[in-house]
Amino acid sequence: MNLTSKQISALRAILDAIIPECELSREEAATLSAEVRQFYALKASDTELAEKITIALDKITPTQQQDFLQLLDLLASPALGLTWFGAMKPVQNLTPQQRTKLLHTWSNSPIGLLRQGFQALKRFSVFLMYGYSEEAAPNLTWLAIGYPGPLSKPPSAEAAPRPIQPLNSSLHSSFSQQKSSTPVQLQCDVVIVGSGAGGGVVAGELSEAGFDVIVVEKGQYFAEQDFTQREAHMIGELYEAGGGYATKNGSVSIFAGSCLGGGTTINWSAALRTPDYVLEEWAKNHENPHFLTTDYQRSFDAVEQATHVDTLESIHNTQNQALLRGAGILEHKTSTIARNSNGCAADDSSCTMCGYCSLGCQRGTKTGVLKTYLQRAFERGTRFLVNANVDSLIIQNSTAVGARVTMQDSGQEVTINAKFVVVAAGSIHTPALLIRSGLKHPHIGQHLHLHPTVSVAGIYKERVNAWHGNMMTALCNDFARQTGNWGVKLETPPIHSGLLGMALPWQGGKAHKDAMRKAAHVGAFIVLTRDRDGGRITTDKRGNPVAHYDMSAFDLAHLQRGILEAAHIHAAAGATELYLPHNRFTYFDLTTPAGWTSVERSLRDMASWNWRANDFPLFSAHQMGTCRMGGLRSTHPVSPEGETYEVKNLFVADSSPFPEASGANPMLSIQAMAHYTAQGLKARFRAV
Repeated sequence: MNLTSKQISALRAILDAIIPECELSREEAATLSAEVRQFYALKASDTELAEKITIALDKITPTQQQDFLQLLDLLASPALGLTWFGAMKPVQNLTPQQRTKLLHTWSNSPIGLLRQGFQALKRFSVFLMYGYSEEAAPNLTWLAIGYPGPLSKPPSAEAAPRPIQPLNSSLHSSFSQQKSSTPVQLQCDVVIVGSGAGGGVVAGELSEAGFDVIVVEKGQYFAEQDFTQREAHMIGELYEAGGGYATKNGSVSIFAGSCLGGGTTINWSAALRTPDYVLEEWAKNHENPHFLTTDYQRSFDAVEQATHVDTLESIHNTQNQALLRGAGILEHKTSTIARNSNGCAADDSSCTMCGYCSLGCQRGTKTGVLKTYLQRAFERGTRFLVNANVDSLIIQNSTAVGARVTMQDSGQEVTINAKFVVVAAGSIHTPALLIRSGLKHPHIGQHLHLHPTVSVAGIYKERVNAWHGNMMTALCNDFARQTGNWGVKLETPPIHSGLLGMALPWQGGKAHKDAMRKAAHVGAFIVLTRDRDGGRITTDKRGNPVAHYDMSAFDLAHLQRGILEAAHIHAAAGATELYLPHNRFTYFDLTTPAGWTSVERSLRDMASWNWRANDFPLFSAHQMGTCRMGGLRSTHPVSPEGETYEVKNLFVADSSPFPEASGANPMLSIQAMAHYTAQGLKARFRAV
């Protein structure tokens, strides 16, 4: 992305305030190694961080790009002084102390756009500062913070060839020969838009039943030979908007897969069934009786068998052990999370072999749809288009008959003619595609649920090395039903250096570096909220999806309770320090006599803190709803059979038909729903 000289100058100046050169006292310096002293002396501009951010901006949405450019223009203007009651100067003309004061003012400002600007700057800067590395050179901070970086190089193409061959290369050759602007015509029985947990299962089921299937994926195809274990590189390649997608107000960072296999290629392998009480809600509140049938349970069984779901490879690393230990002392119920894996290298007794699941599995032992359903579909003749955008669906006489596609690499247009269309582009992109295609149902895009999540970090005396081993194997479910069926789950997240930098609060450049120096001793628990009151997806003028979300008071109360309980579990497990997820009330030393007393006092007063958008960092790896399924046509765009009410032969098979939030990591819920929908589609197709 091209920035003006003023914009790049302002960006460099503010980054050096977020990640500054820090002075150490003589006493501090005497106790630190040369590597750690160099770490404190390192500032953002020493690593060309502004230039890295400029490249990263190319991957975020046009709306986000415009917002960021406006932020830089403000920083480069003398009018900046009005935002922090300071000198009427652009940021590059302020002193280091003034820049720090500006950031503190923005982080707690009553003006939402300033808090949003602070969070955007913090997210980009600390993620790339600690997560970026070149293939031949480790990150300059890793030695000081104890992060090992990649454990191994990807296998060679000869040792691990890509087992799926997309159509792209043959189509490109055909395009070159034709030199025509006329769309290439393809024919099939079923075209599937999206290749993740839902689209992958439908592709496998239909191809095994003998149907001619084409799968269209907007992301690239990555396999074992491509997974470098370099955090910023892999997140930039495998995630939506290069990992930079967020809600319109910036309050929730949204992580979603954007590659062949979708989220199952980069998720944390947790395979949890939809809770029975949620299935009952979906059935009774939304007129979906099939959720309570034995046939639906058979879909769970089939998916679990196909993707090797069990607890045999769920060995608890040190971080998960801390959650189990603390919860056990406090007599909270816990369980072991089943995972979809087969021969996972992270399951050795020392839990030090891997832990990079969220960056793609080099060993090919994560059994997402890429290794199971999609592979079997390819072997049975399914064709794949990757790096391909579906511009719109082809609808004739209120019946779906295909899709219009543009290849990203060549710009060539492709028309796919089909008897049935399955949209499985996820809860963000599915409603946008339906809207672009002319569907008018008023509830398309509504009822977006995100399982909004915060991280509560504890510091332990022993090394936790939370980047090693299985990242999520322990679950505390005692608080899942605080109000009716609504509440939170406590789990553990993957911890790698860039995402850790994002999750830890920023209250000054040195304080953040102090926290990052303890990275090897961090154990984090995530508070995952089953949100009752959702947001929505709209489209911008280009037809791209825009997510809108604000936590309701109802859902926020459950999140706050989860933060309190996570803090108690850390203390019981032996944590010596605690970081709460809030811009203002964050750090507590539990080793002092008054340490836990101050925590208790703060937690009691937690509801009185400011909990506005961007007062605290929210994350989401679970997007659900936006095309909810139900028996009442006026309020549900999709029927219990998975077909849209508005257009015949158009099915939706991802997380967007969820009537409400699943209340559990949704991969298995998506797969079971897609499997069930596929069985009905088979019968429907044979009857045509």
